Amino acid sequence: MVAHHLVTTKVVLKCPGAVLSSRAAIQHAPCNNTTSPPHMLMHAGFDEEGNTDTSTIKPLVDGGTEGFKGHARVILPGVTPCFECTLWLFPPQTKFPLCTLAETPRTPAHCIEYAHLIQWSQQRSNEEFDTDNEEHMQWVYSNALARAQQYRIEGVTFQLTQGVVKNIIPAIASTNAIISAACVLEVLKLITMCSTGLNNYMMYAGSQGIYTHTVAYERDPQCPVCSAGVELPAPADSTLQQVIDLMLAHPQLGKVLAHPSVSYGAQQLYARGIYEEDTRP
Repeated sequence: MVAHHLVTTKVVLKCPGAVLSSRAAIQHAPCNNTTSPPHMLMHAGFDEEGNTDTSTIKPLVDGGTEGFKGHARVILPGVTPCFECTLWLFPPQTKFPLCTLAETPRTPAHCIEYAHLIQWSQQRSNEEFDTDNEEHMQWVYSNALARAQQYRIEGVTFQLTQGVVKNIIPAIASTNAIISAACVLEVLKLITMCSTGLNNYMMYAGSQGIYTHTVAYERDPQCPVCSAGVELPAPADSTLQQVIDLMLAHPQLGKVLAHPSVSYGAQQLYARGIYEEDTRP
């Protein structure tokens, strides 16, 4: 499923002779929810000095599993790292070299990806592949099976075809139960204050026995999502369009925004959508 994620961050403009604080509502570029972590809205407020107002914090508890591995984490916005701070924790998608797929397939996944990435574009280039279309998936399965038989590779099934194309990792009931219990326990601690909470990330591995480890990851003070603000140097005579261009070119902001809307306090300076004509720079 493709979706847009809305994130609000504070941008502090550093201009000669003036300091201007504004908020930018950032609309992320489309991302695949099956492979990308969610980005959170701002769930904490900050005072004029950039310190977190603890009375405004809305805690988040997150958990996830991947086979026999899993994690649970507690996010206190403005205090502990958010998803954006720790994107490096998420492993990259498995990708196969095209030369391997085309010339030397060795595994069932190679045959499936060959049918999905190469044969589809060659034989059905005028159609967009839809992972939720059963006829499309059956077509990939049939072609992958034929290629596997050609190279005497066993193990291509329709279920595996769905798993490879959709990047589905089989769920293990025991792993789900352990991580779910850890998340519920942290929510109970937050509600009742009955015990010290998790600080702030717990990983679990159950493929060879049972192993857990807790790590206190640090928040990125310049994170464009959960920090009090990101400094943006700009000439004092900059137009709003020039400021938006500076945001898009900024090494931090440019990574998380695609189409920003800008406000200053309660005043909307530029808004995407139905108010764009009225606020266009």
